Amino acid sequence: MGTAVLFDIRDLGFDDLVVDEAVAYLNRIEAIFSTYRADSEISRIRDGRLAISDADPLVCEVLDTCDRLTVETDGAFDHRSGEELDPAGYVKGWAIEGAARILVGGGVESFLISAGGDVVARGAPPGRDVWTAGIRDPLNPDAVLGTVDLRDSAIATSGRYARGGHIWGTAGESEMFSGVSVLGPDLGIADALATAVFAAGLSDAVWLNRFPDYDLIAVTTDRRILRSPTAPFTAATST
Repeated sequence: MGTAVLFDIRDLGFDDLVVDEAVAYLNRIEAIFSTYRADSEISRIRDGRLAISDADPLVCEVLDTCDRLTVETDGAFDHRSGEELDPAGYVKGWAIEGAARILVGGGVESFLISAGGDVVARGAPPGRDVWTAGIRDPLNPDAVLGTVDLRDSAIATSGRYARGGHIWGTAGESEMFSGVSVLGPDLGIADALATAVFAAGLSDAVWLNRFPDYDLIAVTTDRRILRSPTAPFTAATST
């Protein structure tokens, strides 16, 4: 889906086959949902070559969740641009969560999976209580905005600095953000919420109250950092 996936596993003696299973799962999701591939099911649905009813059952599962998120965010998250489906704002995080479940099911307890600004963490590295993940400074690609602590949680980041204008906005305020990160228990939901806040802004984001388990960290174009009071965020000494 236009990015690379990194597995960082700290367990000793884990079975490599479980990693192969997780990678095979991600390749399956790529074949179904990638908008970068003309032969994917979502691309064939978009151009009329495949009916949703004839697609993999996961397509209906993802689209149903996206429809629910559109309602719960008062339209801020929108997986449709006109008549064109684009569930990428949810499906990448959802896919990485699926890979994490496969590792856990295979007995892996301490790992981190990273995919283009989206990170899911389970357990912690040996000798530590948490994983520490950096949030890239959207205005300086060589710097880190700050760090967050993760344990059995996830963080998703949305912005235009990595892959250009792939997010469409619904409000003028959307241009105030250079990057938006959301932390929470599920990477798919965090991914959708980060996309929604980046696209629609915060002026009418009362819908965020419907997601009390998720924290927000956003950087504005004039370098201000806005964040939830409970976000486990440590700003870099200089950004």
